[in-house]
Amino acid sequence: MSRPNGTAADLPAGVDAPVFAEPWQAEAFAMTVALHDRGLFSWGEWAAALSAEVKKPGAAADGHDYYEHWLAALESLLASKGLAAKPDVDAMARAWERAAHATPHGKPILLENDPHAAR
Repeated sequence: MSRPNGTAADLPAGVDAPVFAEPWQAEAFAMTVALHDRGLFSWGEWAAALSAEVKKPGAAADGHDYYEHWLAALESLLASKGLAAKPDVDAMARAWERAAHATPHGKPILLENDPHAAR
């Protein structure tokens, strides 16, 4: 990764692409690290949850769906600890999707833009 105010020359030899293909992947990664840092789960628990997701039937052989498994592992781990129930996570995801569709192009997506949001 490039350092702040750095250049692409700061990248390790052979690295010519971003680590994350999409911004949400970086956010899922950062959220996982932050939740671990707060003591909500151990790295052993995380590794077991991610491993279980990656080993499920239907995983892409080329790994292009790795961060989808990452997100599923995070959701599963948080649900198993009683921190975020699957129905609540699903409802929030639908609210963000509605907000995204209701937001004009080029404007920040805000949860308040969800047409079904309580006002």
